[in-house]
Amino acid sequence: MHVAILLAAGKGTRMRSELPKVLTPVLGKPMISYPLAALRFAGVERILTIVGYRAEMVREALAGQEDLEFVLQTEQKGTGHAVRMCVPALRRILAENPGKSMPVVVVAGDSPLMQGETIADLLRNWNENPCACLLGTIRVENPHGLGRILRDSDGNFIGIVEEKDATDEQRKISEVNQSYYVFDAAELCDVLNALTPNNAQGEYYITDAPAILISRGKIVRALPVLRPIEAVSVNTPEELALAEQMLQNF
Repeated sequence: MHVAILLAAGKGTRMRSELPKVLTPVLGKPMISYPLAALRFAGVERILTIVGYRAEMVREALAGQEDLEFVLQTEQKGTGHAVRMCVPALRRILAENPGKSMPVVVVAGDSPLMQGETIADLLRNWNENPCACLLGTIRVENPHGLGRILRDSDGNFIGIVEEKDATDEQRKISEVNQSYYVFDAAELCDVLNALTPNNAQGEYYITDAPAILISRGKIVRALPVLRPIEAVSVNTPEELALAEQMLQNF
C-alpha cells in the first residue's frame, strides 16, 4: 500500500488571486492536477489531501476522484500541523494493513513541475531500503532562499538549515530541500507529536521532522534524485509563466 499526503491548504496570496493557490490554472488545468498525476504515475493508491483556505472550492474541483480523501486543516499553523491532521487517517490505514511497514509520500499540492518518475524513484528506493524518512533533493546553481542539505564527512544526511539560519559556509551548499519526503507511516505519526513552534512564525514545520528522527536514532537519508525541471518553485505570476513555458518545452 502506497499512501500520499498532499498539502493543499494554503492561500497563495502572492499569486494575486482569490483562488486557493492549488486551483490556479496552469496551461488550462488546476495546479494541483499535476502533483496528483505524478503521484498516480508512481503507483500511489490513496491520497490524503489537506484542504483549508476555501476548502469547499477545492473539494468541488476534485470531486469524484475515488483515491482522494480530504482532511481539513481549520487553522493555518504550518506544514507540520497540516500533516498532523492526517494522523487519524494514517492510523486507520495502518490498522487495515497490520504488520507491514508502509511508505507515506508527503509533497506540496502547488508543485506543477513535479515528475512522476521522481516519486517512483523515491518509493522504489524506500521499498528497497526502508527508513524512517527519505528526502528527495536537488543540486542547483543558485540556491538563494532555499533550505540547504547538511551532510557529515561521510556524506550522511544530518539535517536541513534554512538560509536565514545558515552560516556563510553553509550558504555555499548547492544541495537543497524541495519538500519531497517519504516517511515510514508509523514513524511519521509518532514524530509529528514532537514538533514545536519554536520559530518567528509560531508554526509547526514538517522540515523539523527529519532532524528529530535522527536525534531518536532513526535512519534518515537524502537522495539528489529530483529532475532539473523540479528546481523551479511557483509562488508568483512571473514564476507561473516560467513554469508554463517549461512544461510546454519539456
